[in-house]
Amino acid sequence: MTDLSLRGREIGEMREVACAGLTGRVLEIGFGSGLNVRWYPPEVTSVTAIEPSDVGWKLSEPRRERSTVLIERAGLDGQRLDLPDDSHDSALVTFSLCTIPDPLLALSEARRVVRQGGRLHALEHGLAPDDPVRQWQRRLDPVQRALAGGCHLTRDVPALVARAGWHVEDFEQSYLPGPAVARPWTYGCRLVAVRE
Repeated sequence: MTDLSLRGREIGEMREVACAGLTGRVLEIGFGSGLNVRWYPPEVTSVTAIEPSDVGWKLSEPRRERSTVLIERAGLDGQRLDLPDDSHDSALVTFSLCTIPDPLLALSEARRVVRQGGRLHALEHGLAPDDPVRQWQRRLDPVQRALAGGCHLTRDVPALVARAGWHVEDFEQSYLPGPAVARPWTYGCRLVAVRE
């Protein structure tokens, strides 16, 4: 379901923008079914994929096989990375911070693994800027978590990134087109943050 719901043209265009500027060795937390693979820029030399779902990893196989980038699965849990400090040039996380039990811990681990001056690229949904939408998100959050594999509607992604020690230098937010009633689910943000 996640693969189907997150691979449309509009979200693909958002993924392309989110991946632009990635360089070198990339840590991708929440690799999923590999929907970002086609958008890796030529400057990416390898990807360390962190993915807890064996189903997602299996679904990613055709995308990985078509890629010229070396992609290796190196763990299941973004909250505890068995990777050396300063071993990656960039990090990428898309539509994953909503389900990680402790997203602050995962973002802090990514910061540890990415070298100084390296960047985190994120494309996520979360807590909307408009109070009426936020109120609905809070009401719907328990149902969302129960029906969508632990997905939270109410995580404040830019605040989490900043609390983990990253410096946000580029930030955009918007709602996907559609009826206003869908806004609790269609708010999203894209950001780039640097490890100083």
